[in-house]
Amino acid sequence: MPELRHVRLVRSVLTEQEEAEVGVVDAMAEQLARHLETRRDEIDRVHVHRASSAAVQRVVGELLHGIGFDEEVVLTPQDGFVTRARPDFVYPLGDGRGIIAEVERGGTTTNNHDLKDFWKVHVARDAHHLFLVVPTANWNEAGLPRERPFTRVAHRLAAFFGDPRREVDVLSAHLFGYGSGTSATVPGDEVPTPPVDVPLEDV
Repeated sequence: MPELRHVRLVRSVLTEQEEAEVGVVDAMAEQLARHLETRRDEIDRVHVHRASSAAVQRVVGELLHGIGFDEEVVLTPQDGFVTRARPDFVYPLGDGRGIIAEVERGGTTTNNHDLKDFWKVHVARDAHHLFLVVPTANWNEAGLPRERPFTRVAHRLAAFFGDPRREVDVLSAHLFGYGSGTSATVPGDEVPTPPVDVPLEDV
């Protein structure tokens, strides 16, 4: 079985209650990672250049629904904020506790959707964990990768963990990569030659 594309980030200092909660979240994250792996071929077929983002969200959404997430839940409004966050999916862990799950595609890093999703968890009263599902690669018209969001987002989110000075009110973040990282099938075209991997330091 191919290696699961899943990065786990957890705040450096946790109470006993928080550690127990993180254990529950970890188990759900492992289940989602396995589900994404089993549906990899199906996701590859819909994650191509100019395809609808809704097609990817539908497949991933089925998996999130399967482990208990609800869709289009409005979070409790925060004092001083004029908008009410509406994540893609929410899972309640208890009174005032929960997981926000977001599925991103083209604007993951180009529009900073990853950081907006992380901030959404930080300011939410009733969520302390993030499941962020992003492409391993996004494709250009030739079927070659124009960017590799999974690798870049892993670096960006890691900056908020590992040192209490940098950490915010997010207990854990789980990053999941979907889709092929080497080539994409462009409808009507042949499968292109796999590209050269981008070194981590260049991301």
